[in-house]
Amino acid sequence: MGKIDEAKEILRVLGLPQAQQNEISAYTLLALCGIREEDTWLSASRRSLGITKGIMQFITQNYNKEYAPNTRETFRRQVLHYFNQAGIVDYNPDNPSLPTNSPHAHYAISEDVLSVIKYYGAERWETVVRRFLTANETLESKYSRKREMEMIPVDMGNGLIYHLSPGKHNEVQVAVINEFLPRFAPGSKCIYLGDTAKKNLHIDHDVFNKLNITISDHDKLPDIVLYNEEKKWIFLVEVVTSHGPMNPKRVTELKEMFSGCPFGIIFVTAFPSYDEFRKHAKDIAWETEVWLYERPDHLIHYNGDRFLGPR
Repeated sequence: MGKIDEAKEILRVLGLPQAQQNEISAYTLLALCGIREEDTWLSASRRSLGITKGIMQFITQNYNKEYAPNTRETFRRQVLHYFNQAGIVDYNPDNPSLPTNSPHAHYAISEDVLSVIKYYGAERWETVVRRFLTANETLESKYSRKREMEMIPVDMGNGLIYHLSPGKHNEVQVAVINEFLPRFAPGSKCIYLGDTAKKNLHIDHDVFNKLNITISDHDKLPDIVLYNEEKKWIFLVEVVTSHGPMNPKRVTELKEMFSGCPFGIIFVTAFPSYDEFRKHAKDIAWETEVWLYERPDHLIHYNGDRFLGPR
């Protein structure tokens, strides 16, 4: 392997996210360690470098790779920021009091990482890396843990709990289960729940089959389907945080999709707020319901022969 590939391998082993295992990150690591193509990693050394006249200049002189001056911010934001978070580099080690936007800002490979990198290609490499990773959490695992903490839990009952990806859309979806269902669909259970990151997060195939509803991969189910066996009602709920209310076209599509279902269908659009609702009010189909997360005790009824129930 050439030095670029070796540097990428080191970044991978040290637990950098996939996006920081690229060429520009590899060049940056080589510059920070002072490693040229013909050098061994044992000769890696620590010295403080600025971005333009340090890192980028080293890359041009030793690897004949020229980056445009305006890529300085790419080095800073997409490489060195992550290196610093991962503990791979020290920021302004020669003068920690420098302000964030100082033209004298500089970076140096951390001594702990340098002591590991020197063993790359040696017999003890795996042992040294294992010891380092045991003592230091990788950036990739930190980000993974942070993502898990940001996930939104939703209790589906019977001990079944899902964790939805973070975001306003899924916040409203969870509110439909926790707030709308007990108020306006008591006794119902959720038989379908999508996620912005996973389309069919939860689907009760047994109930769908019982209701004679056949769903293909091409069918676009609403965000949430609630099933009330006692009343023989189905609630089809679209959650809207930017687009897609229960407009006439969508209602027609869903009626066709659920045409074989013997239960009555109730169409609901759920909005996070009144402001979001106002943006779409003119598009909402008659004989449907509107529910607002910020005003959970009330429904807005779009005409029809009854307040809440199948038409």
